[in-house]
Amino acid sequence: MSATENTNRSVFSIHGVTGMLIATVLLLSILAFLTVWGLGVQQKSAQNPYDPTPIVSSLDNVKMISKDNAQFAFKDAK
Repeated sequence: MSATENTNRSVFSIHGVTGMLIATVLLLSILAFLTVWGLGVQQKSAQNPYDPTPIVSSLDNVKMISKDNAQFAFKDAK
């Protein structure tokens, strides 16, 4: 027998079942948080849809390089 034999074989150590349960609970809680957050963002954007009118209305006067192009840019929904 070697003097360096591993005699610390606890099943419920942080490397065993307990560590696996902690990792599983952590991953499931992250999944739940991201799901709830995504649903909130989706509901907020459903109540505040994007209006493409400013960019679709008239692009005839848009120049290749001009500061006036800002009036044709995407605008945030109100």
